[in-house]
Amino acid sequence: MLVAATYENGQVFQHFGDTPEFMTYTIEGGKVTAKAPLSTGGANHVGLIPVLADAGVQALIAGGIGFHAVDLLTQAGIKVYAGVSGSADDAAAALAAGTLASDDSAMHQCSHCS
Repeated sequence: MLVAATYENGQVFQHFGDTPEFMTYTIEGGKVTAKAPLSTGGANHVGLIPVLADAGVQALIAGGIGFHAVDLLTQAGIKVYAGVSGSADDAAAALAAGTLASDDSAMHQCSHCS
């Protein structure tokens, strides 16, 4: 499975639409087996969804994220884990282990995301 995290300086970036880049993680057998950066290509907000979908991402780890973006990501087949903070590597490892929880309260109405 290919997972992406919103990313800045090793941490889960807290605003999906403004993330400077993604870090992708390949998860196999309950472990992270590889990681690599993924450029946003200058996209922001809903423009980031095709970046993730085209890369084959199946799950997204993020801090705050708008409801509209979550809906579009879900339609693209990407599961969203929202409200995550701290180390992106640790979050990916927790997802691989099956212990990463999503905090839906981090999802919000985003007026510039439609």
